Amino acid sequence: MASGSSGRRRGAAGRSHARSRRSTRDATSSNRAADNTVDDKAHRLGVPAPEGGGNRILASLPDDERSVIRSSLAEVSLETGQVLYEQHGSIDYAYFPDTAVVSLLSRMENDAVVEVGTIGNEGAVGLSLFLGATISVPETLAQVPGTAQRMSASDFRSAIIDLPRFRDILARCTHAFMTQVSQTAACNRLHGIEERAARWLLLTHDRVGGADTFRLTHQFLSFMLGVRRAGVTEALGALMRSGLMSSDNGRVTIIDRRGLEAASCECYAIVGRYAGEPFGDS
Repeated sequence: MASGSSGRRRGAAGRSHARSRRSTRDATSSNRAADNTVDDKAHRLGVPAPEGGGNRILASLPDDERSVIRSSLAEVSLETGQVLYEQHGSIDYAYFPDTAVVSLLSRMENDAVVEVGTIGNEGAVGLSLFLGATISVPETLAQVPGTAQRMSASDFRSAIIDLPRFRDILARCTHAFMTQVSQTAACNRLHGIEERAARWLLLTHDRVGGADTFRLTHQFLSFMLGVRRAGVTEALGALMRSGLMSSDNGRVTIIDRRGLEAASCECYAIVGRYAGEPFGDS
């Protein structure tokens, strides 16, 4: 009898603990949603700079530095899957995305692929050049099609030397990207696939020039999240049933932005906060 009574007490305690954890999660989601109603753009890393939009690094430069750099830039259109740097390949150009989103992928010997970071209009592609390297360790390709400004590696290095504001903001953007990479590693290890999918959709939504619909296949998203396509389908299905987004024919549409923020883990706000710091968004 004592043993049965003890088992019932443990069972009741377990159910109470489970209810407590659910209540905590619900409260956290409610608090997160409430925070988002205060400032809907507080952590959006793709909010364009005033008077210009486009790439935020270029838009934030003083007029004299921007005029120097302008002669070295060429606008290019990037298509989904277009490779900018092969894995362990040379970095011949730096890119400043306007509406394109670029992904950095780590590809293993067995062809397994996982994303280690993404860059949109809040940053520059080819930051290894800023650190003195000429080789890209990850494979780097366009994830979402769009436009970008391209600059040769030699012109990029010269601009770093000659233009102090350009050099300073690139240093800050490099720190922000390193924060994103480390946070992504922690997120992929500790958070569930639905939270991670919500985080990734928000980060992409921020970077596509305000468009609520953008191209995205389940195959590509499986690379981004490091899971099989079946797991992606399940995660997106849960978000769609909640009325947060829709997916059809390789395109995703964000329906409820604030709801998606509430469904995401804290990693989205952390990445956004550091990405905005170079532009005074904190």
